[in-house]
Amino acid sequence: MEEGIDMLKILCLEDDDIDFEIINMTLEKGGMEIETRMVNCREKFLEGLTTFNPDVILSDHSLPQFNSIEALRLCRSLKAHIPFILVTGAVSDEFAVNCIKEGADDYVLKSNLNRLASAIKSALKHKETEKAKMIAMTSLASRNEELLKINAELDSLVYSVSHNLRAPLMSVLGLITLVKNETNPSVVHHYHELIEKSVHKLDDTLKEILDYSRNARLDLQIVKIDFNEIVKDTLEKLQYMSGVENINIHVSVNEEAAFYSDHYRISVIMNNLISNAIKYYDDSKTNCFFNISITVDDKKAKLLFEDNGIGIDTDALPRIFNMFFRATNKTTGSGLGLYIVKEAVEKLHGTVTIESSIGEGTIFNIEIPNQPVT
Repeated sequence: MEEGIDMLKILCLEDDDIDFEIINMTLEKGGMEIETRMVNCREKFLEGLTTFNPDVILSDHSLPQFNSIEALRLCRSLKAHIPFILVTGAVSDEFAVNCIKEGADDYVLKSNLNRLASAIKSALKHKETEKAKMIAMTSLASRNEELLKINAELDSLVYSVSHNLRAPLMSVLGLITLVKNETNPSVVHHYHELIEKSVHKLDDTLKEILDYSRNARLDLQIVKIDFNEIVKDTLEKLQYMSGVENINIHVSVNEEAAFYSDHYRISVIMNNLISNAIKYYDDSKTNCFFNISITVDDKKAKLLFEDNGIGIDTDALPRIFNMFFRATNKTTGSGLGLYIVKEAVEKLHGTVTIESSIGEGTIFNIEIPNQPVT
């Protein structure tokens, strides 16, 4: 037996006990370690494929109620990508060619079984090459699909960013011109406030672009996650956002096990969802709330973000995670936030879902697998 090849399980479609015995002896004499099973009809052949899990199929051509061509087609229909070698009596060259066209890997005459061991080894190597080629092609197709996605996003990014960056810049330049010609201190102060607002808008867009770029390019950096610390840091950064003082924020973290994931992406998810809840709170309500509930076990972390803000129209929900999509005119954000959330969650091999309705509020449910460092 060749080094690196374990015992081979061989399924023989054969109705002659003597021929089956000769095949076994020939292969063992050729130094092959084998486990064989003989079947002689369609039903037993199918059972052998599913329960015996053979590495190789050897098939006589003609049995009383079943033949090699039917067996080949059955293997193909079941996507059984294992070597299929015809082992039969005298056949014509035309018949042999037809068998190869049908998917047989080789054929060996019973009068020349000395070639069978080498035919099996060659067929196994060929299948391994085919398998490697198939994996490579699948990988290439996946990369091409990802490249098309990146190119489409880049086109969209360039178009939208050019607007989202230039608009506040143009506002600042226009306001500076007005300031130069204004002497009333109160009006000048108002212009300064508008300039500051435009600069913040510009800064928010740049931060989102950086988050988008880092999430797309950086590999995962798995570390132990402290959700209490991340939520606390995020709330501190957002404590001066307009409207935050009107919202009752409640945080619940229940960690039954240590949790490991990418700190940066967890922080990005937190920042976007918490800031969204603040941006879109309903100022017509007197009991505005935002609840953050996090539960962790050894398998995953479940993150729930619930608010009673303005909500999102049901028709808009299928597009809510699209790049640059805005579900409301209440804010002039870039529309990148929720797209980045979805991309970050997917990078962490997690899932995110949303429930929302106008006037009622929004719930985000996120599940992220625990990825302990091994």
